[in-house]
Amino acid sequence: MTAKAGVIRRIRSWPSRSWRPGGGAGAQAAFDRRLLAPMMLGSVLNPVNSSIISVALVPIGVAFGAPPSQTAWLISALYLATAIGQPVVGRLIDLFGPRRLFLAGAALTGTAGIVGALAPNLGVLIAARVLLGFGTCAGYPAAMYLIRSEAGRTGHDSPAGVLTALAVATQTIAVIGPSLGGLLIGVGGWRTTMAVNIPLAATALVLGARRLPRTPRAGRTPGQRPVAGLDLPGMALFAAMLICLLLFLMNPRRGDWYLLVLTAAAGAGFAWRELRVAQPFIALRVLGGNPPLLATYARALLAYVVSYAVLYGYTQWMQEGRGLSASQAGLAQLPLFLTAIIVSTATGRRAGVRGKFLVGAAGQIAGCVLLLLLHPGSSLWLLPVIAVVFGIPQGLNSLALQNAVYHQADPERMGSSAGLLRTFGYLGAIIASAAGGAAFQQRADTGGLHQLSWFMLAVAVLFLVVTVVDRSLGRTGAARPAEASPAAEDAER
Repeated sequence: MTAKAGVIRRIRSWPSRSWRPGGGAGAQAAFDRRLLAPMMLGSVLNPVNSSIISVALVPIGVAFGAPPSQTAWLISALYLATAIGQPVVGRLIDLFGPRRLFLAGAALTGTAGIVGALAPNLGVLIAARVLLGFGTCAGYPAAMYLIRSEAGRTGHDSPAGVLTALAVATQTIAVIGPSLGGLLIGVGGWRTTMAVNIPLAATALVLGARRLPRTPRAGRTPGQRPVAGLDLPGMALFAAMLICLLLFLMNPRRGDWYLLVLTAAAGAGFAWRELRVAQPFIALRVLGGNPPLLATYARALLAYVVSYAVLYGYTQWMQEGRGLSASQAGLAQLPLFLTAIIVSTATGRRAGVRGKFLVGAAGQIAGCVLLLLLHPGSSLWLLPVIAVVFGIPQGLNSLALQNAVYHQADPERMGSSAGLLRTFGYLGAIIASAAGGAAFQQRADTGGLHQLSWFMLAVAVLFLVVTVVDRSLGRTGAARPAEASPAAEDAER
């Protein structure tokens, strides 16, 4: 039996809690829609915290007397934790199932919300954001894992609407975050942007406990130790490599060259370990033999550099360069959110990804050009126009990236593959944060915005080039027989 057939058989052996509207329990052919609520909520915990902070940076800086170069650590700290945690937690989900990791992450998210809401200084607030990064790691890998496992259980690919709903939830909540943050700050100050995690985490705990299935660890044999197959040294080397790299990217200086040396050393040790261990944390041989998936990760990095530079840099400029309040800046981003939802919903059921990437790249290029036209006296009507232009790639790129990974990744490693997608996205976010910190030294003025926009334009053009030359995208998402059908499994055996 092949590895793919083996994982399908293991998934089919799990306890089923399937349900369909209007039907009874045990309907084997239907996607279990009771999973949707915890999947969606768990997946949005990270993006809402990624984006809600964008309108809080200026009030936090005023409260603690910190310049943008210091408050940028509130962004970088969360992404540093999440970039490391996503693939690690994803691999744990592959091994142990999603329930325990989901509940642990929700509990940690609630704790981070309490610590952040009571933070007496910027250092404690940064620490709370680190906790928040680790706490929100489980939601998205768990959701992707559940979608794939439901396909294996039912014998049919999960409905396209489920993937679309997940994409809409994860990428549009990142855009509604500034509007929500602006409203919360208007009601109770910046601390409410951390306190909002307390009810969100409590809801996730209840939904996860009630609806997520209790599943045995995939591939476990009688008498096997619980941690067998857990590549702890590989995870440690991976974390060391990312920490050194991200610390350098957050504030690149000549005196910090040693961080690149440490990155290379940890990376070499990681590669040596993963190529020799029987059950690696990241199967480098499998990953290296999958160029389309590697190209998808590269596109994620480039796409998120631009989208997060807009989210953080442009939002700060609207407050300090254009003179809007936090609430007004958040509302000015609403057209981006609405456009992204409309675009994602309209295109979500179309399986192809190449067209989405091409239009998404072109939209980012157009938006960057518009940013270069802004100045302190720019008309207010231009701000929602720019938001609409950036909303188109926001709605397309995240959807296409998610669908590409779903079709390109090894089903046995769906959790860690989805986590790696987020890791590359967070690398892009950290690069965007570092670029914003370099462009806005003391305040987010128009000169700094234009400097940041030229950088974003170069990245967007590179994203377009990487997409144009990738011929494999024409086949990604094309219709194919259901991977888990009984006939297919019998044929593979």
